[in-house]
Amino acid sequence: MEGSDYFLDSGGLNLQQDIWHIFETIQAPRTYAKGEMIYLQGERADCLYYLKAGRVKIFLTSENGMEKTLTILESGKLFGEAAFLDRLPRMSSARAQIQSEIIAVDRPHLMQYFSEKPALAMDLLEYLARTVRMLSAQVDHMTFLQADQRIAQLLLNLAAAQERHTVHCTHEELAGLAGASRVTVSKTLGDFVRRGWIATHYREIGILNGEALRRFAFASRDK
Repeated sequence: MEGSDYFLDSGGLNLQQDIWHIFETIQAPRTYAKGEMIYLQGERADCLYYLKAGRVKIFLTSENGMEKTLTILESGKLFGEAAFLDRLPRMSSARAQIQSEIIAVDRPHLMQYFSEKPALAMDLLEYLARTVRMLSAQVDHMTFLQADQRIAQLLLNLAAAQERHTVHCTHEELAGLAGASRVTVSKTLGDFVRRGWIATHYREIGILNGEALRRFAFASRDK
């Protein structure tokens, strides 16, 4: 798994730039306020969503109300597509982390897009295939990598997804994404700060030395 780029939703899911731009051509986006729910776990999926601008958190909720973060999406991403396509209840919930512009795409609109641009259907299949690959790799990483390496890879992939050297994420969200405790995340980030690899601020982590962080993230510890 050395050098894997599919730990989380990141550059590994990116297809041709602006490939989903067609979704902006028929209807205007709806603006969601920070903290507003987009859909709920267990609901029927009548549409998929295109995140034109903003940031969205995808998460699971347990019976006792505990949340498990699955991923954090930035502008230009699709979400909610799996339940929409298989017509089964949604397995997760989605909430706007900041004010976001989101376009809902229902089945008639999607069929219209496919008729106008048939290649879009294959693009969507490729996107879904990469999602499956990413989730499989995520399970492998959770099973075999130590927590500090998972956190390092997570930071690198989130930074790549956001196309900047800054990650907007809380310690709790990082813990959920990395499958680690908040204490472990805080301790690991503190170690990375001391090494000069990152700088931490309120709800923000800056990548100072991405190359060193990457060497650590993908180093073999079998020796």
